[in-house]
Amino acid sequence: MGSKFLQMVLKSKLSSAEADSAEVFVPAGILAPDYPANPLAGEFLLRESLSGESLSGESLSGDPLSGASFSGESLPGDRLPGEPLSGSDVLASGACGTGSASSGFAPSDSVLPNSAPSDFAPSGSAPSGSAPSGPARFASASLSSLSGVTSAVSGPADLPSFERFALGVYPFLELQPFHRAYYRVLEAFAAGRVRRLIVTMPPQHGKSVGATTLLPAYVLGLDPDQRVAIASYSGALASKFNRRVQRIIESREYAAFFPATTIKQGSKPPSYIRTADEVEIIGCRGGLLSVGREGSLTGNRVDCFILDDLYKDALEANSPLIRANCWEWYTSVVRTRMHNASRELIVFTRWHEEDLIGTLTAREPVAALREWAQLDGLPADTWLHLNFEALKSSPPTGIDPRMPGAALWEQQQGRALLEAKRRLDPLQFESMYQGHPSSREGLLYGLNFAEYDDLPHEIVRRGNYTDTADTGDDYLCSLSYAVDADGAIYITDAVYTREPMEVSEPLVAEMLLRSDTRQAAVESNNGGRGFARAVQSLSPGVRIEWFHQGGNKEARILSNSATALHLLRWPRGWNFRWPELYAHLTTYRRRFRANRWHDAADVVTGIVEREAADRSRSRVRGVRFL
Repeated sequence: MGSKFLQMVLKSKLSSAEADSAEVFVPAGILAPDYPANPLAGEFLLRESLSGESLSGESLSGDPLSGASFSGESLPGDRLPGEPLSGSDVLASGACGTGSASSGFAPSDSVLPNSAPSDFAPSGSAPSGSAPSGPARFASASLSSLSGVTSAVSGPADLPSFERFALGVYPFLELQPFHRAYYRVLEAFAAGRVRRLIVTMPPQHGKSVGATTLLPAYVLGLDPDQRVAIASYSGALASKFNRRVQRIIESREYAAFFPATTIKQGSKPPSYIRTADEVEIIGCRGGLLSVGREGSLTGNRVDCFILDDLYKDALEANSPLIRANCWEWYTSVVRTRMHNASRELIVFTRWHEEDLIGTLTAREPVAALREWAQLDGLPADTWLHLNFEALKSSPPTGIDPRMPGAALWEQQQGRALLEAKRRLDPLQFESMYQGHPSSREGLLYGLNFAEYDDLPHEIVRRGNYTDTADTGDDYLCSLSYAVDADGAIYITDAVYTREPMEVSEPLVAEMLLRSDTRQAAVESNNGGRGFARAVQSLSPGVRIEWFHQGGNKEARILSNSATALHLLRWPRGWNFRWPELYAHLTTYRRRFRANRWHDAADVVTGIVEREAADRSRSRVRGVRFL
């Protein structure tokens, strides 16, 4: 504030006559703090002096305003190739698609006009300021106009990868390597590169956060015209997912990624829907609908359907009636709401071999996702199945490079904890945590093997049976045992591993010496002869023979199962000593081709065949007393 200005203000309080003759002096104390000590500069006004009380007051003081400067790294990215867009072309298509709105989540009174004004906002449909204009809004245009764009491009004007988007709206996420692989697959689904996707993983590993919370918001950001539906075992749970998505969309972080995708705030605009079960995108044809299992979707066409855990628990999944009702709802409701370009995502924890995923697998083509190249070029009618095992049991792949035995999320559920869960109920563990379900009614052995605490006093024979691994995914199974005078077979030691021969050969040799085995048999079908020779050199006191097994494996295992349960005894606590062997035997199914590994069952069968034959011929090789 300058002195001349103050003089003018003071003179305005005087009459015109007084003002002409007045001499105005402005005290320095009432000047702006910027000039507290500087004298007034300028010409003096020589007039009659003013009479009156002096002006007094406290000086103004305060702390200076300061703030940190903004800094950040530049966001590099590849330029998108293509022809330049003319202004007329942009105005004709708009940010949310072309043409009039189709029947779906949008009510009849919110149908968009066929043309839009130059700021991309449909006239009369969205309030002023609800949608950005120009390039900012075009950044979230329909995905069909941005085909070929992947997560490789980055930068503020480019489409964000799903991982970058997830960390942007949920900065508290702690992504593990399998999360990043999972999100990369979900990104391919959102971009339309994968149209039919099945994801199975253990409980409490973040499958719903990615697929049912973050993914719908991401899909609607990429294309606000998309009609997305979420289904779960209950309407309340589906509504919970819907509300989470809504909170993401209305956040500042989301607006930074997708400013064109906005939803109703409070009561405005009044023509749009926003409830716990349904929400519409302002100015566009898209929206999000949630429904519980067996709920209705009449009149709604769906572009992207996400099904998350249609069974509440094992009790529901084991009910034939509930499984049948779920399948009927899927075929009569879900499938009837979809069109040629629709996408489906099924995210489950497996409970039963005849659940929805199992039933679909029996009726439609399903390809296991192992390598990244499978994300492109898959037939439209083929499902892509991504399964994350809690404890890695299959060989490393490009998708899941863990070595066998490694936990999926060691910090959250480590190997020791998972092994303990497997010992409690191997069948349930294989289903829920490994993604390999089977029904208890279809088990060949189950939990019916007898156990022993101590070996009997009279032992007539000690032996060993070994089946070398057929392929890299198979297990080498070697069981040492003792036979009593009644023909009962007591398993005393075991080697069950997928390690290479240079590791397994000394392991088996050490076991033979440790268990005081005098005679061992090795199947020579797949490199068994070389294995037998190597073990013989390491354990010269053991007589090792190799032989060719020519019988049908399936017929042998099934026909000898009852005899195996009757004759075999396992040491108490064998589930702790050999957890994988225990799991594979107790979960082995009667339906032969439903089993991944036959190695343990094959060796058990081989022992029974040899010892039962010896018993029937009353051939006793020797007697030894402990």
